[in-house]
Amino acid sequence: MCDRKTRAFTVTELLVAISVIAILMAILMPVLGAARSESRALACKSNLRQLLLASIGYATENDGSYVPAASDMWDSPGLARWHGRRDTVDDSFDPLRGPLAGYLADGRVKECPAKVDFVKGRNWTANFEQGCGGYGYNMTYIGSRLWQGGTSSIQDWQDSYAKTTRMAEIASPGETVMFADTAMAKGGRSLIEYSFVEPPFAVYNGRPMTGFYLSPSIHFRHRDWANIGWADGHVETHRMAEVDEANVYGVDSAQMELGWFEPVDNSPYDLK
Repeated sequence: MCDRKTRAFTVTELLVAISVIAILMAILMPVLGAARSESRALACKSNLRQLLLASIGYATENDGSYVPAASDMWDSPGLARWHGRRDTVDDSFDPLRGPLAGYLADGRVKECPAKVDFVKGRNWTANFEQGCGGYGYNMTYIGSRLWQGGTSSIQDWQDSYAKTTRMAEIASPGETVMFADTAMAKGGRSLIEYSFVEPPFAVYNGRPMTGFYLSPSIHFRHRDWANIGWADGHVETHRMAEVDEANVYGVDSAQMELGWFEPVDNSPYDLK
């Protein structure tokens, strides 16, 4: 009868094997993380394309006028948005009651898959724009007529929010931002959902006020890149430009991955 002996691993061999596995994991984990991030960024692009098509569809069926960003912004607490409606300011927006519901596959804005840790809460103070999915709309130049100027009366201001840009007024749709990844830094290091893409400069009487920056809302959440949806329906990724300023809440926006891409002026957002 044969006497078979199984050779055991030595402690040294086990340690070498464990070290090799650890090295392989150290190499593979960043690669796997990058792959997951890229997958989420691609899904985010798909969400933005759906929003772009919905907005274009809305405009096509409404005499060429785009969806209002916040039609009641001037004269009410803010119950109407492009992405939904609510009954009180402490409620979340209901996407199924929004103006784009009939143009989206399931009637609602899909949430960005990047898993942003947004503050959640059913009250105005905690999150006054909850429900937009982490996407913002170019209110200044497309979802209103704030860019037009001539706002000398209350009625003018009401009309500026209630009325919107028409498709024919955008000279270069492929060079005009419509939607983007957005957020707002609000106290400490917390982020809330924010449903507007803010250009670098506010517009008054038809001209950008270049003396100060607005609080940036484009969120470069995809490994320092942001997805940007343009008025012709295409989506691009852009890296954040260097602009270091505190926002209206005293937060360093750049540290929260909030900013603008080049050029840092209103040209990517306006209608020219």
